[in-house]
Amino acid sequence: MFKKFWLKFTDKEKYDHYKLDLAIQRKINILKGGLEKSLNDILLNIENKENISFFHSGHLGDIIYSLPILKELSKTHKCNLYIEKNKQLNSKYHDHPGGDVFLNEKLINMLLPLLKCQPYISSVKIHSNENIDIDLNLFRKMPMNILFQSTGWYSHITGIHPDLSSPYLNVKSNETIKNKVIIIRSIRRRNYFVKYDFIKNYKNLLFIGLNEEYKDLKKSIPNLEFYDCKNFLEMAEIMKSSKFFLGNLSFGFAIAEGLKIPRLLEASPDFHALHHNGENAYDFYFQSHFEKLFDKLYNK
Repeated sequence: MFKKFWLKFTDKEKYDHYKLDLAIQRKINILKGGLEKSLNDILLNIENKENISFFHSGHLGDIIYSLPILKELSKTHKCNLYIEKNKQLNSKYHDHPGGDVFLNEKLINMLLPLLKCQPYISSVKIHSNENIDIDLNLFRKMPMNILFQSTGWYSHITGIHPDLSSPYLNVKSNETIKNKVIIIRSIRRRNYFVKYDFIKNYKNLLFIGLNEEYKDLKKSIPNLEFYDCKNFLEMAEIMKSSKFFLGNLSFGFAIAEGLKIPRLLEASPDFHALHHNGENAYDFYFQSHFEKLFDKLYNK
């Protein structure tokens, strides 16, 4: 501590190097303090077991982004997914749908129908003391900046690198709600550079997120309609039959990315942890680009 303060006031260049060395050492200590062993154990489980049990605590979108790993490993393994209920959030989230937990029972029950219809998952259920081979939550402990790509987190846990350009959510199209522009815009991580007012000049606009989010956006888009999905499987089916999807960094975009439908992401200037993969995918930071890309997808 004395050395830190001495260098701070006597030699700024050495002080900057000293801080960098400390930061590097802290990250190495995290890796050597148990994380490296956990990662090596995961490799052994993949190499030696036919049945692999995966564990995830949420968020909703984080679970969806982990699915390419299960799909890839299902080619050689039987994959079982266990979801943790009521894990406490480690930081405050404004208007989080689970309240003060990552996933409450209501959210899990809405998610399970979507996960259960994925052919590469042998079984999925709420975790109840089952043994776990791969803890997908380990990305939260990795000593690195995780704002590189949500789907990439799980490759660095498992050493598996799936094809992220192909679909990893399989659902049928909704037979009733078709050819709509589907919008989900969460309160969190909005882009303060853009406005949605111009969208009122287009037709067949449907919001399928939370009702309070719909009411907020309807102020800018008076002709915006609302549909309350019974679960996330129905949400994915509606999105599958849509013209295209528009949303910010939220669970809705995670589904759109998994389906590989035409999709437009409102990128956050402060938190861009997702880089889309595959065709017909776009993101924007600024208004003119937003309007141009929206019109391109609408008239495609």
